[in-house]
Amino acid sequence: MKRLIAIVLIISTVFLFEISKNDDTYAMKKDISNKLIRFHVIANSDSKDDQSLKLKVRDAVIRSMNDKFIGVANLKESEEIIKKNIPYIQKIAQDTIYANGKDYGVKVMYGRFDFPTKYYGTIMLPAGNYNALRIVIGKGEGKNWWCVMFPPLCFIDITHGLSSDETKKELSRYLSEDELSMIETEKPQVKFKVVEVLERYFNEIRMALKD
Repeated sequence: MKRLIAIVLIISTVFLFEISKNDDTYAMKKDISNKLIRFHVIANSDSKDDQSLKLKVRDAVIRSMNDKFIGVANLKESEEIIKKNIPYIQKIAQDTIYANGKDYGVKVMYGRFDFPTKYYGTIMLPAGNYNALRIVIGKGEGKNWWCVMFPPLCFIDITHGLSSDETKKELSRYLSEDELSMIETEKPQVKFKVVEVLERYFNEIRMALKD
């Protein structure tokens, strides 16, 4: 019985540690989401033409906004530029749609939006609520495209492409070492394994009871 009590106490301590670690991870994910701005383009549909149009709208907006982000060093300044240029971005997107023979409407908005877990090369951004510039083409029922607008990975990537090291270097200017290590897919990720932990610990209790 004493052995069983000791095991239960150890398990309780470790379990509380796991919960605390997961709370820390949640806080870190929230910090990451508050340090980035995403660019999100949603196509009218999944047809070949609509998916191609989505990328043309993306390219036109990024090219038109590229110079405006030169020298921008923080999220607040990026937000101000985006908000100020919403009508301009709207026009660029709409003109691109018309130029490609479509009469879809387009919605351009900046705000907080929910995103699932997404991969950007070797970077994994956790699911969460992020600042984002969102463009919805027509019905917005097609597959979407996204990138990181701040730090300005969109602009670098579309013109030159980014290696894993370059992506990491750019993000390291704005994220802590712990935050960066958490989203790098080349390294072990912090995972929520509460259920697995419980199963492992309950197995230990069952083995102790058999003894």
